[in-house]
Amino acid sequence: MLYKTKVIASLEGQDVILRNARGEDAEKLIHYMKATAEETQFLIREPNETEDMTVEQEIAFIHSRNESSADLFLVAECGDCLVGACSFMGKGNFSRYAHRCDVSIALYKKYHGKGIGTAMMDEILAAAKRTGYEQAELEVISENRNAIKLYEKLGFQKYGTFPHNMKYTDGSYADADWMLKWL
Repeated sequence: MLYKTKVIASLEGQDVILRNARGEDAEKLIHYMKATAEETQFLIREPNETEDMTVEQEIAFIHSRNESSADLFLVAECGDCLVGACSFMGKGNFSRYAHRCDVSIALYKKYHGKGIGTAMMDEILAAAKRTGYEQAELEVISENRNAIKLYEKLGFQKYGTFPHNMKYTDGSYADADWMLKWL
């Protein structure tokens, strides 16, 4: 789905731009996925799980999201630096799930706590509502208190916990909370 580029915040005199991901972002996005996975255990992939990703695969993914009428993939950039990404995707092709979407967001750690995540989520949730979704859903690691505070501020409520949702390479587990917001 296409999105009209928008300034969502100002950071130390520079605008933070929210826009559709583009093919030329592919290499930066692969680096971003690896780097953010190295910064925190709260994301779904291990840092080495980006090593097999190719620029061509990422370009194809970006194009599929931009051509979709039900999914949206956005990046936030400040200057020429990609600072984060967010998206919503439908829960499936079945009519009984057509009212639901999954929402995701991640930022480089140095951009946390600056209002960028809130602005990104506000935009993605408004776009999901305009698309016709009635509820937005997400999973968040139960120990990720900062993200949970953000989601609660935006109106998400916890509806359950998945025990042992993720298993780390060291053999430890993390529970995840399922959260929902009525749009």
